[in-house]
This record gives sequence, structure tokens and C-alpha cells, in this order.
Amino acid sequence: MIDVLYFAWVRERIGLPKERIDSSAATVADLVTELRAREERYDLAFSDLSALRVAVDQELADFDAPLAGVREIAFFPPMTGG
Repeated sequence: MIDVLYFAWVRERIGLPKERIDSSAATVADLVTELRAREERYDLAFSDLSALRVAVDQELADFDAPLAGVREIAFFPPMTGG
């Protein structure tokens, strides 16, 4: 089981702040493919991966990051400073 957290407009589009998912995905990208196939709201939220960042166990990662042993994944838009 993996805890999946959604932040900012990702959370708004999906309608959940977090959920626990049982997945056989090998990478973050594979997990995104599984999520997009669930419902239209997930497909909309993940339609442009260039507008998203991901953290795996609270460390910034790429979408090709492996999921073996991962406990938490967070999806969020890029952050800006100022």
C-alpha cells in the first residue's frame, strides 16, 4: 500500500487530499497511468506532467523513479519563491 498525497490544484481536481492505493506500478509514471485510467478527474489532473512535480518518501523525484519499498508519493505543482 502506498499513501498518495495531492496538493494545490491537483487536490482540487481529484477532490481528495490523500488516499491509500494498492498498486503494482514499478515507477511513478506507471502509477500515474493507473490513476489516469480510474476516472476522468484523475485523467484531467495528470494530463500535463510537465505542470507537476513529485516527491517519493518526501524527496523530490522524477516520474521514472522506482516504487519498490516506497511508502508515500506526493503530487504538487511547481513552487515559486518570492
